[in-house]
Amino acid sequence: MGKETQKRVLIVDDDASHRLMLRETLREDGYDTLEAASGEEALEVASKHPCDLVLLDLKMPGIDGIQTLKRLKAANPPLPVLIMTAYAAVNTAVQALKDGAFDYLLKPLDIHELKEVIETGMAPPAPRDHGPQLPPELDDLEIVAESGIIQDLLGDIARVAPTDATVLLEGESGTGKEVLAEAIHHLSPRSSGVLLHLNCAAIPENLVESELFGHTRGAFTGADSDKDGRFVTAMGGTLFLDEIGELPLPAQAKLLRVLQDGRITPVGGTREKKTDVRIVAATNRDLELEVREGRFREDLFYRLSVFPIRVPPLRERKIDIPSLADLFMKRFTERHRKSLQGLTPRAMSILVSYDWPGNVRELMNVLERGVILSRGDYLSEEDLPPSITGTKNDGAHPADTMRSGISLKEMEMMLVQRTLSENKGNRTHAARTLGITRKTLLSKIKEYGIDG
Repeated sequence: MGKETQKRVLIVDDDASHRLMLRETLREDGYDTLEAASGEEALEVASKHPCDLVLLDLKMPGIDGIQTLKRLKAANPPLPVLIMTAYAAVNTAVQALKDGAFDYLLKPLDIHELKEVIETGMAPPAPRDHGPQLPPELDDLEIVAESGIIQDLLGDIARVAPTDATVLLEGESGTGKEVLAEAIHHLSPRSSGVLLHLNCAAIPENLVESELFGHTRGAFTGADSDKDGRFVTAMGGTLFLDEIGELPLPAQAKLLRVLQDGRITPVGGTREKKTDVRIVAATNRDLELEVREGRFREDLFYRLSVFPIRVPPLRERKIDIPSLADLFMKRFTERHRKSLQGLTPRAMSILVSYDWPGNVRELMNVLERGVILSRGDYLSEEDLPPSITGTKNDGAHPADTMRSGISLKEMEMMLVQRTLSENKGNRTHAARTLGITRKTLLSKIKEYGIDG
């Protein structure tokens, strides 16, 4: 880092040995440093020497870190101030965030995290971005996107939908690939046309080609009349080929030809028909492995994966669970004419703790069963199956002692607080567990005033 571009950090800490450690660490990374042993000295140094970031300890003699922060921000509002605090004083650090600090770190400092956060604090401000600007048409599909990973995924869908590119949705069973196929169709110029769903795994092998391309009368036993296949029925619209990895090799070859030249020949027929269909495919298999082992055509794989999208499992987006649970509870209480007002904190805590091998579909099934079984005002732990409650530790979480009537926002606050606690306050690890960005987690800490 050249001298003319060298960034300057003001280190404010009454512990001389800690200042020395920080000074040496930052200078090794090319930063210039200034030092102050008290809040008063920090204000004086900052008034005389411009700096790019302040690294501020909260607990100091004289004016404390909070008062120092307020006065630094009053004198220079854009100045990024990074708080250092002990774990026991996290509540004070949260107050500092409300007073203008851009982040806080727990002592003893993780040097890698320190460097990462300082680099972030010194980065030029990015244009205001509240996540992907998603079209309002997605609202009708009730897609929950609290997690950054799903927000990014929907942003990709919003960009590819207006094209005719073939999309391959890859992910475990039950992750919501069919809903995302609907989103692609609704955001495309073909939205006024039909969206047809064909589950390749549910069709007998000898009928797959007939289902896809149609057949002529007498083409095989039982073919008493001509029949249009899905490619004709979906003309002008979208054809969703679910479980594409189950397609037999002969049908794969014919599907490849259709994707290459846009023409089909019905089973038993001789005349070609032109098609105009957008293909969205989905699989829960590793198609690259299937290709290597000879069960899936390599050329078809590349034709299908023009725009691959990985759909994450529910365990990678746990911050979405409270909102998903709220959505499904409303849906099933209406469907089964129940008057449930929500879930108890204990029940929600169990849902968030579980890893959901069956993903969103399993969550839906568990909640529908619970709604049917429930006899109280709230769905409780007793209404959940043993396979779910059995994964919960015997020790009660502090949230379990809260009142029964609790809002979705309070549930989210509990989830963030619990994840922070389980990660010993490490927000980088907590954000990764929740499936959100560190920036989003920090925003939620500020919003809820989370103490921990």
